Amino acid sequence: MFRKKIQDPLSEVKREASELLKITSVFGNGDRIPSKYTCDDEDISPPLKIEGVKENTAELALIMYDPDAPIGTFYHWLLYKIPRDVVELPENIPKEKITKYGVQGLNDFNDIGYGGPCPPRGHGTHRYFFLLIALRESVDLKPGVRVNELFDKIRGRVAGYGVLMGTYSR
Repeated sequence: MFRKKIQDPLSEVKREASELLKITSVFGNGDRIPSKYTCDDEDISPPLKIEGVKENTAELALIMYDPDAPIGTFYHWLLYKIPRDVVELPENIPKEKITKYGVQGLNDFNDIGYGGPCPPRGHGTHRYFFLLIALRESVDLKPGVRVNELFDKIRGRVAGYGVLMGTYSR
């Protein structure tokens, strides 16, 4: 059965979350994402620092998405089953189903792992959200899931979240 993709993941998470996490990178919140991390250059994942994970967290999930895509919200990265003690995701996480940093799902490019910003030329500035989610319970998810399946599993388990937003245009 076909279901419409979740269009506003942040609102979905905010309904459940009470704790705030901090997520930072080489670009500041609201700043332009360096081209190194986009389809115009190396197209590798940026380094991300994680702070504020509480003891009641079983694991983390990360969703990167573009709500400004002409076709609706476009998902660039799903990384889940991130161990709770991970404090940094390094640059260039391998585009493999299972990494030492977690398990990766299918992005909307239909690839495993990170797919960097790549808005249509002349479409203006797009916002890219890195949504970090703390889960109270582990989720049983295989590699390669899509965003709806991820959200089906994490609903009711969200303890906290953090958001980093970067921009990019071509």
